[in-house]
Amino acid sequence: LDELPDEFVNFLHRRGAFEPPKLKEGVHLTAGMRLILQLNAQHSDTFSPRYISLTHRNYELMVRNLKLPFRAIEGTSVVGPFFWCAFDQDDDDPHLQIIFRKSDVRKKGKTRGWEIMLSHSFRDGITTGFVKGTPSSDMVASIKHLKACAQQIMHPMLLPVIILSHDLSGANDVKQRDAREWLRKLEHAVSMRQEILEEEVTNYVKDSMVDLDQINRDLVECHSQVLWKRPQAYQEIIKSMVVAMDNFWKMAQSDEKYGGRGGTVDKLHRSILARLDFYQAKLKGIENYAHITLERLHIQRAALYNIIAQKESKLGLTMAGEQRRLAHSSKRDSNSMKTLSLLGAIFLPATYLASLFSMTFFDFQDQKNNYFYYYANSTSVSGGGTSPDAAPEDDGNSVVSPLIWIYFVVTIPLTALIVLAWRIWDRRRERKYAAEDAEIELGIDEMERKIMAQMRKRTMSKVRTWDVGVSAVASKLQ
Repeated sequence: LDELPDEFVNFLHRRGAFEPPKLKEGVHLTAGMRLILQLNAQHSDTFSPRYISLTHRNYELMVRNLKLPFRAIEGTSVVGPFFWCAFDQDDDDPHLQIIFRKSDVRKKGKTRGWEIMLSHSFRDGITTGFVKGTPSSDMVASIKHLKACAQQIMHPMLLPVIILSHDLSGANDVKQRDAREWLRKLEHAVSMRQEILEEEVTNYVKDSMVDLDQINRDLVECHSQVLWKRPQAYQEIIKSMVVAMDNFWKMAQSDEKYGGRGGTVDKLHRSILARLDFYQAKLKGIENYAHITLERLHIQRAALYNIIAQKESKLGLTMAGEQRRLAHSSKRDSNSMKTLSLLGAIFLPATYLASLFSMTFFDFQDQKNNYFYYYANSTSVSGGGTSPDAAPEDDGNSVVSPLIWIYFVVTIPLTALIVLAWRIWDRRRERKYAAEDAEIELGIDEMERKIMAQMRKRTMSKVRTWDVGVSAVASKLQ
C-alpha cells in the first residue's frame, strides 16, 4: 500500500482499474463483495494491542468509504474470539456491520490471529470489508472457500461462518481425544495398575523408579491441551451469530432482490442456521467431554500431590530416624569418653606418683658426702677388697636392680585382668545398646505407621486403607 497509494485510493473510490464494469441492457447487479485482503501478515506486531496494519490516513479512508464499523479500532485489544454485529445509523442506506476477530499471544516473537470487518449494504446488496490474518490462521483457505461459494455471497454471514467452520474443524476433536489418551497413560503411571502395557509407562519409569517430575509436567501440558479452544467461548460466538442472522433476515425478507421466503437467500439462510445449530451441539459435546477430562486431571493431580507429600513425609521420617540414631550414638560416645576420663582420673595420677616415688627397683639413697652408691653382692677386685664404709667415687651412673622382673610379673597379669574385665563389661554394654537400638527402631516404625495411617485417613478411601476386624464385625452382627 505504501508503494501504490494511488491504487489503494482508486480501489476505495472504484476508479480507474477498479471502476465497476458496464452491464448489458437488462442486466443488473444483485450482489457482490469487495474485500481488502492482508493474508499471511509477517509483521511481528500485526495483532498487538492498539496496532493497525495501515497508516492512519489509509485506515480512515478505508473505514469511511467502505462503511466499516468505527468500533473496530476499539477492538484491537480484545482477547479471545470476538464477534459483534449491529446496524449503522444511516436510515437511507442501512448497513449491517460485522466485526469478527481472534488474537493470540506471541509465539516465536510474533503475534498470531485473524480479523474481518464487514459492512453489508441493503441498497445494492454489496458487502465490503477488510480481512487480515497471520500465517498460523486459516484465512487463505477461508478466502479460497469463499471464492468457491461466489453464487451465495449475497448473505453477509457467509464469510464469518466459513471462518468459524475452519476454526472449529475436526482438529479440535482430535486434540481432545489425544488429550484423553494422554490422560489415560498418566492415570496408569500414577496408579501403577498391573494390567497396563509396559510401553505405556516407559516415559515415566526410570531405573524402577517413577519419575514424578515428568508426570507433573505432563499433567500441566495435558491440562493446557484440554483448554485449547475452549467450547464455552465459541458457544457464545454462535449465539451472537444467530442474533446477527435474525437481524439480517428481518431486514432482507421483505426485499425482493433477496428472493423472499423460499428464495435462494432464504435457503442459504436456513442452511447457515442449521450449520450453526450443528456446531452448537458439537461444542456442547466437546464441553462435556472436556469437563470429564478436566475432572480426571484434577483427581490425578491431587493423587500425585498426595504421593509426593507421602514421599516427603517418609523422607522426613527417615531423616528423623537417622538423626535419632546419630544422637544415640553420640550419647554412647559421650559415655565412653566419660568412662575413659574417669579411669584416667583414677589410675594415671596414682600410677605416675607410685612410679616416681615408690619404686624400689632404683636405689638413689643419700649417703656419705651426698654420693649415690649401691651395695653389691660382689666385692671389688681392686685394692684387695672394699670396705662397706668406704664411699666410691661418683661416676654419675645408677645401677638397675636384678629384681626388676617382679614389676613385669605383677604388672602384665594385672593389666590383662583389667582388660578382660573391661571387655566383659563392654560386651554387656553392647548387648544393652543393641536392645536399645531395637527399641528405637520399633519406636520409629510405630511413629511412621501412625503418621502414614493419619495421612491415609485424610487423603484416601477408608475401604482401601483400613482393615476391618472380621471377628469384631461378626460379634457385632451377633
